[in-house]
Amino acid sequence: MLLIFAPLVVGYFISITNKEWLNTLNKATTNLVYIILFLMGLNLSSLDNLSGNMQTIGQYTLVFFIFMALCNFATLPILDRLYPIDIESKKTKLPLSHMALDSIKLILVVGGGLVIGRLQPYPLTWVESTSEAILFLLLFFIGIQLRNSGLTLKQIVLNKHGMIISLVVMGSCWLGGLAAGFTLDLPVAQSLAMSSGFGWYSLSGILMGDAYGPVFGGSSFLIELLRELLSLMLIPMFISRSPCTSIGYAGATAMDFTLPVIQTTGGVKCVPVAIVSGFILSLLVPLLMLFFVSLPL
Repeated sequence: MLLIFAPLVVGYFISITNKEWLNTLNKATTNLVYIILFLMGLNLSSLDNLSGNMQTIGQYTLVFFIFMALCNFATLPILDRLYPIDIESKKTKLPLSHMALDSIKLILVVGGGLVIGRLQPYPLTWVESTSEAILFLLLFFIGIQLRNSGLTLKQIVLNKHGMIISLVVMGSCWLGGLAAGFTLDLPVAQSLAMSSGFGWYSLSGILMGDAYGPVFGGSSFLIELLRELLSLMLIPMFISRSPCTSIGYAGATAMDFTLPVIQTTGGVKCVPVAIVSGFILSLLVPLLMLFFVSLPL
């Protein structure tokens, strides 16, 4: 855990003010995600009894996704009643299909790695070590991105809505994860690790795959990707009545991928709440996942 966590901490202490360097870093991070997801596909292709393992991935994905969504939607609406956000909802049409296609491309990258891995005749013993090396670099870049996100500790602490939303999302995801783990007869630590992705599909899939193998990595990736796709559909429909629920269910993506949808349909008052909530959850994903996967099963 310390070995994987170290690059994230080192990166967090690096401050970059040059916008061109930050843009280059963001592009490099995106490219590394695509590379690791492709390697995830290659790793899946080397599994024995591939069809049976794909069924297992589908089963884990469905059970965890349903239980966590039920717990999220059972608790987040309470915040809309206790801590309402006064917003001016906008009737704006968004190219959600285009944004959804960006998410689907990630599935195609994994699928491409799976197909190529099945077709090529050479052993894939190098994939796991290569994935770990790229993971260290990716975590280092993510640490730099979190440090240079523009949020200070004071801004996070003073934004009550963002902090409360992130804590409720975390707790309700764990509750759903434990229910899913009980249904699937999984250990508690593994269930909590699986439910700590909070929408960050790329990193959660990578960390789970590195810890428990490609079946759990693929499942975690799909669970969180489905969260993002559902968020894109639900935010425009419900943010005017339930802003806390809409922002909360977006999870870690509220500070980046789904932020334009939140801003456009919910107005500017939702933006700081979404950024703080998404930032806290993004910071918690590697911390909590690495902690839970380090525990004995």
